[in-house]
Amino acid sequence: MPRISVQEAVFDLAAESAALSAGRDDIGGIASFVGICRADDGIAAMVLEHYPGMTEKALAGIAAEAERRWPLTGCTIIHRVGRLEPGAPIVLVLTASAHRSAALESCAFLIDWLKTGAPFWKREEFADGTTRWVEARAEDEAATSRW
Repeated sequence: MPRISVQEAVFDLAAESAALSAGRDDIGGIASFVGICRADDGIAAMVLEHYPGMTEKALAGIAAEAERRWPLTGCTIIHRVGRLEPGAPIVLVLTASAHRSAALESCAFLIDWLKTGAPFWKREEFADGTTRWVEARAEDEAATSRW
């Protein structure tokens, strides 16, 4: 069963990795990805919104698909919401498997699918007070389509 969390609080990569592997001797590797808010185009902050319940269900569905495709022994997805400034961690994905290729491939799959298939609404805030909603990008859709 994957660990799925949508939260405002910052996560601890080391603690989450330790929790995923605690008491396990069947894990050969853990792959991880941490997404971080960038300051592209003068962004002062990114505001992420979601619909509670719907978002967690969608993330669980994406994780279930990864578990169907690869022999995972564990999976953690934590996605933050709220106002995040540049440098703040946004998303954590951990995948564990007996073999590195399954861990690495499933982690990449999850990140690609989270980018396009997770129901988050993102608004960029700029230093001058203007805002804009983030639109879907063709390159993200292309990355997802490879799976």
